[in-house]
Amino acid sequence: MATLPRTNRHRLTLLPLAAAVLAGFAAAALVLFTLNDRAIAVGFAGTGLLLGGVMWSARRLFRGEAAAEQRADWAVAHALAAASSDALAVTDRSGKLVCANDLYETLFGGWPTPPNLPVSDTAADALGQAARAAWRDGGGKVENVQVFGAPIAAHVARSGEDSLVWRFVGIQALDLANQVQDLIDGATGDRLGAAGIMTVMVTLNGRVRAANPVFRERAMGNVDAAIEGRDFARFLITDSSGLVRFEREGLSGTPLRVLQIPFLEGEDAPILVALLDEENMERPAPAIGPGAAAHVRSLIALLPSGIALIDRDGRFVHMNDPFVRAARINAAAPPLYPIDLVVREDKAALADAVRRFAGGAGQSAEMTVRFVDAPEEPVALTIAGARGLGDAAVLISLKDSGEEGKLKRQVAQATKMQAVGQLAGGVAHDFNNILTAIIGHCDLMLMRHSPGDSDYDDIQQIRANSNRAASLTRQLLAFSRQQTLRPQVLQIPDVISEVSNLLKRLLGETVRLEVKHGRNLGPVRADPGQLEQVVVNLAVNARDAMLSANPNGGGILTIETLAVSATEVRRMDDDVLPLGDYTALRIADTGTGIPADILPKIFEPFFTTKEVGKGTGLGLSTVYGIIKQSGGFIFADNLPGGGAEFTVYLPVHAAPEAQVAKAPLAKQKPADLWGSGTVLVVEDEDMVRAIAERALSRQGYTVITAENGEVALEMLDGIERPDLLISDVVMPLMDGPTMARQIRNRYPDLPILFMSGYAEEQLRRSIDLDNVAFLPKPFSVQQLAEATRDILDGK
Repeated sequence: MATLPRTNRHRLTLLPLAAAVLAGFAAAALVLFTLNDRAIAVGFAGTGLLLGGVMWSARRLFRGEAAAEQRADWAVAHALAAASSDALAVTDRSGKLVCANDLYETLFGGWPTPPNLPVSDTAADALGQAARAAWRDGGGKVENVQVFGAPIAAHVARSGEDSLVWRFVGIQALDLANQVQDLIDGATGDRLGAAGIMTVMVTLNGRVRAANPVFRERAMGNVDAAIEGRDFARFLITDSSGLVRFEREGLSGTPLRVLQIPFLEGEDAPILVALLDEENMERPAPAIGPGAAAHVRSLIALLPSGIALIDRDGRFVHMNDPFVRAARINAAAPPLYPIDLVVREDKAALADAVRRFAGGAGQSAEMTVRFVDAPEEPVALTIAGARGLGDAAVLISLKDSGEEGKLKRQVAQATKMQAVGQLAGGVAHDFNNILTAIIGHCDLMLMRHSPGDSDYDDIQQIRANSNRAASLTRQLLAFSRQQTLRPQVLQIPDVISEVSNLLKRLLGETVRLEVKHGRNLGPVRADPGQLEQVVVNLAVNARDAMLSANPNGGGILTIETLAVSATEVRRMDDDVLPLGDYTALRIADTGTGIPADILPKIFEPFFTTKEVGKGTGLGLSTVYGIIKQSGGFIFADNLPGGGAEFTVYLPVHAAPEAQVAKAPLAKQKPADLWGSGTVLVVEDEDMVRAIAERALSRQGYTVITAENGEVALEMLDGIERPDLLISDVVMPLMDGPTMARQIRNRYPDLPILFMSGYAEEQLRRSIDLDNVAFLPKPFSVQQLAEATRDILDGK
C-alpha cells in the first residue's frame, strides 16, 4: 500500500509558540532596562513561558486528536484497498485523492486524481458524470474506459457523505499485453524463432515494444541489439512486386509474409506482428516441428480474439476458445470445415476464399458471413495465408461482436419505435380534429331530436362509433407517449383491488387469479385509469396465451407487487434501469411462454400473433407507452418452468402519506352551463372552429373566431377586451402559446383555454403562462361548455 506524500505544515505551528516566548523575554529585558525592576521583569518572562506552555499543550492535544481521527478514518480503507484485486482510489468531498492502492499506481503510472486520468477526453467526461451520479444517487458506472489500449470498467460509489470510492475493474486485460511481451522476450520467443517465426509487438504509433531474438538478428544483425522504441516500418522495404523484405538484407533477401494479429481491442492497443519467410521453389520455408506447433497454439490460446487455423484441404486444424464462443460451436460435435458454420447463402463465398488463400493468395481479406445459429447477426471474418505453420495454411480471425450487435439492434429498435411513435402521434392529432367535428355535429343534432324520433338512434350510433374511434386514437397516443394523463400519487395495491372484480369476469372459470402484495410498498405517481388499462391488457393477453396452450385446463394468473430498493437495483446491474427505489408490478402466467424470435417484437405497434381479423396489435404497445410516459420501465421474459412474465417498475414518489390518493374523486359538473361574455376562438381547422362557435353561441356567449394567431392579434385591435381566449396549440404561422404571450402583454389577467389533440404534459413544457386550462381533443359540446364555464368561474 503506497502512502501519499504529506506537507510539513505542522512546522508552521511552532512559529506562534516561539513568538510568544520571545515576546515575553523581550518585554522582561525592556522593563529591566528602563525601570530596573527585577520583579516586574520576571513577571513578563514568566507570562511568556506560560503562554508558550499553553500553546504547546494545545498543539500536542489537537495534533493527537487529528492523528487519531485520521487513523480512525482511513486505516481500514488503506488495508482494504491494498488487499483488493482491482485498482482502488478514494477521493474526498473537495476532490482530493485521499488514498489509492499499488494497482492504481501501476494502472495509471502514478497518482493522478480521478476523473482527471490519462484517458481520452470522452472517457474523462464520462468519469466526471459518473462521479456526479455517485454524489447524487450513491453510485455510477462507466463501462468502457480505454487505458493504454485495454478496456477498463470504472465503478464509482459514495462512501458516507464525504468520500467517493473509485474501483477500476478488468485491469487483467491490461496485463495481457505485458504477458505477451514477456512471452516474446522469453523462452517462448526463442522457440518460435527456432521454428522460423519472427514475432514483434508494435505500439499504435509504429514503435517496437518487444521482439524475439530471431527478429533482432534479421533486422539489426545482432541478437542483443536494443530495438525497443525503434520505428518498425524502417526495418522493412517493399519492391515493385509488392514483396516485403528486411531493409538490411536488401532486394536479394528472402521475401516475408507479414501477419498482423490485433489481440486487444481499442484504438491505443498494441498489435502482435508475425513475420514468416515466403516459400518458393528454390528455398522451401522451414517446417514447424510438433513442439513448436504446440507453442504456437499456446500463444493463440492466450489471445482474446477468435482465431482458427485451417489446413490446405479446408479443414479445421486448431481453434481457440474465443473462436469457439463467438461461432457458437458445440464442443461435443465440432465442425469439420468452416463452411459448416455459416448459412447456405454464404458457404460458396467462404469456401472460395479459403481455397484462394490456401493456394498462396497474398495480403489478407475481410468478408461478412452469417452463422447458422444466429442468421440475423452478420459477423466479420479476416482471412489470411499462414505458411510455415506446419499443417496450417489459412488463418481465420473473427471478433465476438455479440454484445455490440445486441446494442446496435436495441438502438435500431428504439429508433424505429420513435419514428413510428411520431407518425402515430401525428395521425392521431389529425384524426382527433375530425372526430371533434363529428362528435360535435352529433351533439348539435341530438339537441333537435328527442328519443323516439326516427333519426335519434342513427345519430346515437354515429356518436358511439366516433367514441370508439376516439379510444383508438388514445391508444395511438399512448404508444407514442403523447396521450393526456391525469397522474395521481397512489398505491398500486389499491389499483389492483379496484380492477380485481373485472379481471375475474374477464379471465373466466378456468383461469385462477392469485394476488400477492409485498410489504413497505412506496407510493407511485401515475394515472389510475391508465394503470388499470395496463393490468387488464396484460391479464387478457396472459389468459389468451394459457387458453391457447390448454383450452380445457386453463391456468393460473399471478399478480404480485413488491418493493425494489436502490441496493437491489445496483445488484441487478441492469443497463436500462436507473438506480433508485421502485415499486414493481409482476404479472405471470402458466402458459407456454413467448417464442425467442417473437420476444423482441412484442412491444412493436400493430404486431400480433393472433389470427387475421382478431386484435389490433396495439395492446402491448399501448402498455409500453403508458408505462414509459409515467416514468417507468417494463420488461418481458420467459419463466424457467414455462409461462411468460411481465415486470413493471414505477419509481417511488417522494410524497407524504397524506398526499397518496386512495381513489379518484368524481368531478362535480355544473348544473347550469349558460353564460355570457365575449369568447375569442382561434382554430386553424374550419370544422372544429365552426363546432366551437355554434356550441358556445347556443350557451349564450358572444363568439368571435379567427383562423390563426396573426389574424387574432389583428382582430384585437378593433374589438373590446374579450372575456376568454380559446385557442388551439399547434397552428401554422404562429402557434397558440406564442399568440397567447402577446395577448397577455396587453391583457395580463385574460383567462386562456388551450385545446389540442396532443398530450397536455408534452405541451405544458412549452407553455410558461399562468391561469391556463387545457381541453383534450376530441371533446363533446357539453365538455366544451363545462370547460368554458369552469375557467370563467375561476375553478
